[in-house]
Amino acid sequence: MNPSTLIGIVASCLMLASVLLLSAESSMSFVNLPGLAIVVTGTLAATFISYPLREVLRVVRLVGIVFRREDSYVNDDIKELVDMSRLWFKGNVRAVEKALQGTRNPFLRTGVQLVIDHTKEEEIIDLLRWRIARLKARELAEAHIFRTMASYAPAFGMLGTLVGLVNMLEIMNTSNLAEIGPRMAVALLTTFYGILLANLVFKPIAVKLERRTEERLIAMNMVLEGIALMSKRRLPSFIEETLNSFMANYHDEIREVSPDKSPGNKTPGGNEAMTHA
Repeated sequence: MNPSTLIGIVASCLMLASVLLLSAESSMSFVNLPGLAIVVTGTLAATFISYPLREVLRVVRLVGIVFRREDSYVNDDIKELVDMSRLWFKGNVRAVEKALQGTRNPFLRTGVQLVIDHTKEEEIIDLLRWRIARLKARELAEAHIFRTMASYAPAFGMLGTLVGLVNMLEIMNTSNLAEIGPRMAVALLTTFYGILLANLVFKPIAVKLERRTEERLIAMNMVLEGIALMSKRRLPSFIEETLNSFMANYHDEIREVSPDKSPGNKTPGGNEAMTHA
């Protein structure tokens, strides 16, 4: 399981446990099945109305990505691309074609195949960029469905609250005023459910999917850069160094600041602040 997701689930359970056990006389005070049904059913109904059925069904399987820890194959892609560029640099097309049969990256396979077919560099880059744009559009649209659900859930929570308030107003015409408090609590619970589902389920899933898409786009652009260099017949060592630099993580691309020379250690007059034991 993804460690960050596991930490989030544990923290969510602790929060809910504190709400149910410590802030109420009875844990059943926060249980309202009709209100929960209004929020869940209304959110799903609005989502199915907003999107085609095939898109909604496709995102159901994406929920598992949030819990699953995905391995990164960037280093494997770099190694395969560099190895094939060596073979291509030597003119061994047969060996490159044989190596392509073993690669599991279809984006990499397409790019190298176009190179050995002597396709123009501009056409290769245009095609690969189109595939990157297509993947970005598709996956961001999938994440947007969960963001849409996050906007629907609080709205249907308010709807359930209005329904509960209407029921409460009916009691005010009778002499049974003791029921007003419990009815008000039940009415507010639907808003609680809507906000909880939006900010603890739907939005986190959307953010997780968007971050996954960003990482996949970085990897695809890395492959695109390697394919372009391979098409130009650059040295394999140069391609390897370029790809490794492309995937390196830097905290600051402009300047590295040492801890003892950070701006926070300087006084307004320009002298470094004195530290005292």
